[in-house]
Amino acid sequence: ITRGQSSPEVEDPSVSLFREYLRLRTVHPDPDYDAALRFLDRIAEELGLPMKKIEEHWKYDAFSAFKDAEGNIYARGSQDMKCVTIQYIQAVRRLKAEGRKLMRTVHLMFVPDEEVGGHKGMETFVKHPEFQKLNIGFALDEGLANPGEAFTVFYGERNPWWITIHCPGSPGHGSRFVENTAAEKLVRVDVQNQLIKLSKSKIIKSLNMTMVKGGVAYNVIPAEMDVSFDLRIPPTVNLQEFERQIKDWCKEAGEDVTYEFAQKHMNQNVTSTEENDPWWIAFSSACKAMNLTLEKEIFPAATDSRFIRAVGIPAIGFSPMNRTPILLHDHNEYLNEQVFLKGISVFERLISALASVPASPDEA
Repeated sequence: ITRGQSSPEVEDPSVSLFREYLRLRTVHPDPDYDAALRFLDRIAEELGLPMKKIEEHWKYDAFSAFKDAEGNIYARGSQDMKCVTIQYIQAVRRLKAEGRKLMRTVHLMFVPDEEVGGHKGMETFVKHPEFQKLNIGFALDEGLANPGEAFTVFYGERNPWWITIHCPGSPGHGSRFVENTAAEKLVRVDVQNQLIKLSKSKIIKSLNMTMVKGGVAYNVIPAEMDVSFDLRIPPTVNLQEFERQIKDWCKEAGEDVTYEFAQKHMNQNVTSTEENDPWWIAFSSACKAMNLTLEKEIFPAATDSRFIRAVGIPAIGFSPMNRTPILLHDHNEYLNEQVFLKGISVFERLISALASVPASPDEA
């Protein structure tokens, strides 16, 4: 150290540890809890102290992929949809190892944002020149588990409509009797009861009031209140007439009651499961050869298949998971390893069969 220079200050180890912990991002909306847990794990090991992590509602850490004595693998994504991702990959790996030469090209697509509507994922990708260059003839996508012996096959989907109804009204102090308030209009919005009637009559398949917003304080009458719904509408419903009905309900609720869509899927294409359809023949025949019993259904929610069907490409939703409770997005989601492994063999046969369908006259 030359004269005139001070030696660098040595920071107290406790302060360094404190600062290290503070650097971990544990704030919403994107907390890095894994980094925080790794930090605490390290400290526990350094001090020779036992550490136990408690997962609310889960038997095991949701990202530990714990396998119990029965071969059930617990993890978020075990049914939806990391299972099918690996099954596709391993099926293709087997086909390549066997030296199989297929008539058609097989593409594996890994696309983001499916869980939040797919607008920045498949909905955009199907319009991209790179997708169009692939010259897709048929697509496989995700399905659902089946608790019984059969395997469920999905050939269409309910249209997801996420709608918010805005109810403006007269504001004021909570001590006054104010007429024409937002809350009055919200109560008069009979959408919930009307939708329940439609649900019972099978016009729509599911509905849920998911959000109610309004107000800033106990003693302030809000100038606006909002109510939001998640609707899933079968492909048999006239969507234009249904929207006109919603508009009438809003008009009946009061002056200036309006609505807007956060998601409004209008395409109602379904994939043919007719016995003379070449794709269905290939799919169902391969399943029959494996002694798989199929149950055909409309998918209850929404997947990326709807965007593929919207551009005229047939798509089947299929996850080979029978004898398995439906636990997607649920606590203690799991998939048995034997069901998982069988699914690889199933996809190996299906991919081979579908990639061997001869070109039709209208294909480029």
